[in-house]
Amino acid sequence: MASGITSHHAGAGRMASTLHTTQTTQMKIGILGTGNVGRTLGTGLIGLGHEVMIGSRDAAKPELQQWVADNGAGASAGTFADAAAHGEIVMLCTSWSGLENAIALATPANVAGKVVLDVTNPLDFSQGTPPRLAVGHTTSGGELVQSWLPDAHVVKVFNIVTAAFMVNGRFAEGNADMFIAGNNDDAKRVAAQIVTAFNWNCHDLGGIEAARILEYYALLWIVFGFRTGQWNHAFTVVRK
Repeated sequence: MASGITSHHAGAGRMASTLHTTQTTQMKIGILGTGNVGRTLGTGLIGLGHEVMIGSRDAAKPELQQWVADNGAGASAGTFADAAAHGEIVMLCTSWSGLENAIALATPANVAGKVVLDVTNPLDFSQGTPPRLAVGHTTSGGELVQSWLPDAHVVKVFNIVTAAFMVNGRFAEGNADMFIAGNNDDAKRVAAQIVTAFNWNCHDLGGIEAARILEYYALLWIVFGFRTGQWNHAFTVVRK
């Protein structure tokens, strides 16, 4: 019990420092996942002045090394554990099928007390496209991530649009809407600052259980794309 209380306060101090850093100076951000989502967010975050390490099972893979070369001094590559240890904030950008293993390789102790931004969706492509959700109704990918990382502060974010739009929410009609969910208010403030820096209106849906809604929201975005053959959409809240 005493060590749990100590860990809580240490995590709170680390998070307060991260929140202050977000407002004023450069942050170190670790990204797990070398696909289009991870590389796009990494480039966008470097453009905001942050220092980004992308982690992979194979840090020498050519596309990751090319990303480092393309993005200059703010970019680096490492293993999942390297990226998790590097980041004051850690972003999860792997496929759903590889996520639990990536978290294990990253070592949960490396993200204890940190803000973890979960950009993943639990998509099941086993019956073709459009995909289904692998979990839902009574739990969500976000809730599972929080259970796998019990000492981290998980926030579901950026999961409802394609990678290219994550780093710029400004559309012809104005800034579109991004929704977040997580159990810790300080962590959600950190997430919201990144969201708004990328030109999104940010809305807090509450605890991590609201990831159930956001993951279905992502499926709405995906199914709409398959039905229309267009992938240039986002959603906006309007009021009458």
